[in-house]
Amino acid sequence: MALTKYKWGELIQICDDRNYDGKYSLEDIKGISIQKRFIETKANMEDVSLSPYILVEPDSFAYVTVTSRNGEKITIAHNTSDQTYIVSSSYVVFKVKDPNLLCSDYLFMYFNRQEFDRYTRFHSWGSARETFDWSAMCEIEIELPDILIQRKYADIYKSMVANQQSYACGLEDLKLTFDALLDEIKHSAAKKPVEALLKEVDSRNDNGEIKDVQGINITKQFMPSVADTNGVDLERYKMVKKGQFAYSGMQTGRDECIRIALYQSDDPVVISPAYTVLQVKDEAVLPEYIMIWFSRKESDRRGWFMSDASIRTNLDLNCFYEIEVPVPEIKVQRTIVEIYYAYISRRSISEKLKAQIKDICPVLIKGAMEEA
Repeated sequence: MALTKYKWGELIQICDDRNYDGKYSLEDIKGISIQKRFIETKANMEDVSLSPYILVEPDSFAYVTVTSRNGEKITIAHNTSDQTYIVSSSYVVFKVKDPNLLCSDYLFMYFNRQEFDRYTRFHSWGSARETFDWSAMCEIEIELPDILIQRKYADIYKSMVANQQSYACGLEDLKLTFDALLDEIKHSAAKKPVEALLKEVDSRNDNGEIKDVQGINITKQFMPSVADTNGVDLERYKMVKKGQFAYSGMQTGRDECIRIALYQSDDPVVISPAYTVLQVKDEAVLPEYIMIWFSRKESDRRGWFMSDASIRTNLDLNCFYEIEVPVPEIKVQRTIVEIYYAYISRRSISEKLKAQIKDICPVLIKGAMEEA
């Protein structure tokens, strides 16, 4: 077996079947994301005629010719479902001419590489809007291995995708369970103000031994401070130990976010004196549970509503103390924390699986070509 050179125009053909009979409705309209997936359309479809929309049948492709202001990517997707979609007439829809010569899943692996994104951007033309049109697509040259080799490597790719999708479904089920449990607690558990749960601590870096200066961001994570600390007296800085919180009431209204983070590393750090350091008052409440509650958008909206009318729209400490948190018994708190961290861990694994799938495409294409 050997590689055979083709131009794409010899292997793919345009599809231009329209929704003239009105068979397909709003529920069938799709857009395409820069992650190369079909998604629900974001367009305003009020009073829009669906008659000229193009059909994307199973195993067909669709792409948007405009590549400028698109994250340096081409927007293209493969319909791997058993349903027919419809897309705007501005899209280009196409399919493989001969499935015994070119495997459509192998073709999508080819598209799903950074090399292809770079190629389409480099070969895009236009002034106000740069486009990679159908004629340019047809001029791409490719060396294809035998169809059996294509299918072999496409099957590897599909099995990885199926594994990731299965994992993502389980992840979504876990999130639904977690959200339902929190919603139940919100309505059943006794509510306590933050002042009854947390207390301020003020331990300073008296000997200046701790040099790790941190801040907190709007994602409620500790991060290395971006402030210039050269010449700054770090002995004035506050220490934060494991299980303690850093809180800043500044710009809560502007960012629509309560800036609070739970420190979970073993080695203490220091933060600016402008922050408030808090810890739980007793063992009747878990710090992780408190942090979970303040990680919710609902809590951020509450903080935004309570922030003052100053230029910085602050949520000062006294106002923060007034916010009420539902506090179930400690056993229930532990269950919530366990489910939450299981979800976070599985979400991280899911994101890694997605990254592996993206990175594996050029590896599989190279493997197929070398095997030929």
